[in-house]
Amino acid sequence: MPTTVHKIITEILANEPGMSFTREARDVLIECCVEFLTLISSEANEIAERETKKTIATEHIEKALRELGFPEYVEEVVSVAEDHKEQLKTREKKTSKMDQSGLTQEELLQQQQELFRSATDKYNQGPAEQ
Repeated sequence: MPTTVHKIITEILANEPGMSFTREARDVLIECCVEFLTLISSEANEIAERETKKTIATEHIEKALRELGFPEYVEEVVSVAEDHKEQLKTREKKTSKMDQSGLTQEELLQQQQELFRSATDKYNQGPAEQ
């Protein structure tokens, strides 16, 4: 996580006009971010456990932010979560090797059986002579 925060600082914030960070300031900012995320995560986990849920959901983070006195972040967090959901829906589906092969299931099965036969024949021949 500190690596991600460091990347945000160096690639996004530091590129803002007039913004630069000393190493000490960057380290303090990273520690603050880690502490903040730990605080929110712990609270969200407690909320999830009270609701007998095993997984922290966006709703738990939203409640944690409110309970910890950060209601001003809720709208942005919910918006980012919704955007992320939409991106997952529209993301290209990975195609399997079977789909990429262009062969029918029957042709693939025939190739598999031939490979098994070949491997069995090699195994039954024993060790290769040198």
